[in-house]
Amino acid sequence: MITLQQMRYLVILSEELQFSRASERCFVTQPTLSMQVRKAEDQLGYVVFDRSTNPLSLTPYGQEIIPILQNILAENDNLRLINERMSGKLIEEIRVGIIPTVSVYMLTHLFSLFAEVLPNVRFLYLEYPSEILIQELEKGSIDMGILAGPFQKIKFRTTPLFIEEIEVYTALGGKGKVDVSILDGQQPWLLSKGNCLRTQVINFCKISETTNGHTWDYIGGNMELLVEMVNLKGGYTLLPAMFKSTKENSLFRKRLQSPYGAPAREIIGVFPQRSYKLPHIERMVKEIQMVFSKQNDVALHVLDWK
Repeated sequence: MITLQQMRYLVILSEELQFSRASERCFVTQPTLSMQVRKAEDQLGYVVFDRSTNPLSLTPYGQEIIPILQNILAENDNLRLINERMSGKLIEEIRVGIIPTVSVYMLTHLFSLFAEVLPNVRFLYLEYPSEILIQELEKGSIDMGILAGPFQKIKFRTTPLFIEEIEVYTALGGKGKVDVSILDGQQPWLLSKGNCLRTQVINFCKISETTNGHTWDYIGGNMELLVEMVNLKGGYTLLPAMFKSTKENSLFRKRLQSPYGAPAREIIGVFPQRSYKLPHIERMVKEIQMVFSKQNDVALHVLDWK
């Protein structure tokens, strides 16, 4: 059987699909990495990488075994960390992936909250769009993801954290509430592709991907900028209810009405079914639910992020 070091080489090369970048991450030369990968393939009896493509690609056999190798390496890391914890040498680290449209208002709360309830844990927060966050979960690069649902996969546990209403920011319409029909034909200010809030706005407001935004061509995830564009140019944008901009006019923040109810998104926590960190992650989930869950006073239409 191949060694743990060879497993790491195979997994890292499967992520980079380039010998140059993978060798840098493995802290070895390219010839050394290539030799070790060949040796591992010889021992396994099958080729893992198709070298005729540029970049490299996984063979059907490689697609089968890489997830298995990832799990073996994760379990080996768990064993090492348990031993360190038992010896008193470990300050545990939990890596939390979080989508930008949630992190913008949640992280300040989490920093203070977890410092109090989990003082012996070091938290590392990483912002990712939803699809990349899921990829990082699959690779085992993060211990927990916080994103908009729905999401289901057998190897992960998915836990609802809270449901958040999505509000419109606009000068259009009356005071307090506006009907979604009033937005038809108006300028929508949107985040770039890859942000789930963009997809939710497009689907709820029935905006065509080919015409939305008119001359607006923005690549980024800055909701403050969307607020400024509405202030300067009119039109509208949709914002999570818990996000509060320093630049917004309070009269422009309104609730949306539609035949299906007010738009909303379900924020979920996703983490592996098996991890020695589960007790801490479950405590995190409970604390987030206590802080952010609230009773909704209107009918909500929960939107998909895809």
